[in-house]
Amino acid sequence: MFRELIVALFGGGRNLVSQTAEVFRENVEAGAARAAGLRGQAMAQLGAEFAVSRQGRFDRLMDAVNRLPRPALALGTLGMFIAAMVDPLWFAARMQGLALVPEPLWWLLGVIVSFYFGARYQVKHQAFQQGIAETLARAPQVMENIGTLEKMRGDSPGVADTGRDAQLTLSATRPEANRALGDWRRARAG
Repeated sequence: MFRELIVALFGGGRNLVSQTAEVFRENVEAGAARAAGLRGQAMAQLGAEFAVSRQGRFDRLMDAVNRLPRPALALGTLGMFIAAMVDPLWFAARMQGLALVPEPLWWLLGVIVSFYFGARYQVKHQAFQQGIAETLARAPQVMENIGTLEKMRGDSPGVADTGRDAQLTLSATRPEANRALGDWRRARAG
């Protein structure tokens, strides 16, 4: 009787226990074989894609364009940091210009970039009319800031003009005492 029970559970070319367990848990060996087959098919598909000879100018151009966005974004970001260090006034004026970009356009750029880099959804809701109104309200302040920045440039005409301030004109044109030159003259005369 015990032998018949064992044969019923494990014999006859089938295994009732393992077949029942596979209902609740995947057979690891069979899963590995399926995964290996899937990887093989993916590699075959990738190889078939590159097996086609792309001799045309258009194909080469499209391949080149597809490789540009990531390096362009990375190098552009580094370039902004360098520009901020080399010419802060120039950089500040450009950033004031970016302040005029409407909020919905920033969201659109975010959607495009996140789509390109594999994002699956955009979380935040945008208020289009409110963003445009806020941007237009900032425009006069941005123009004033740009004007102030331009006045601060060292190469702007009249930047050193003292205006009608007589005291400032006198202090700017009065030579300062040069102690080293005085010592040199005394040493030479003496």
